[in-house]
Amino acid sequence: MTITAARKAELIATHARAEGDTGSPEVQVAILSERIANLTEHFKTHAKDNHSRRGLLMLVNKRRSLLDYLKREDAGRYADIVAKLGLRK
Repeated sequence: MTITAARKAELIATHARAEGDTGSPEVQVAILSERIANLTEHFKTHAKDNHSRRGLLMLVNKRRSLLDYLKREDAGRYADIVAKLGLRK
């Protein structure tokens, strides 16, 4: 269910805006998206795991808040991260 340290470092390197950037909204959204995808796979085999489902909902809400902030502050960066991660259809 959790992401490995290597995968997290890879996500940070891919989405970082500068060297050593780990806290920008783009990086946070990418990490949250990876965790959401892992939990979604988990629920395909564990449909009744309602405790983890609550965690999934909190992750989705946190990602939504970060995306709203990014859209409000810089629409170009918002469009880039949405396109990279394939979040909107």
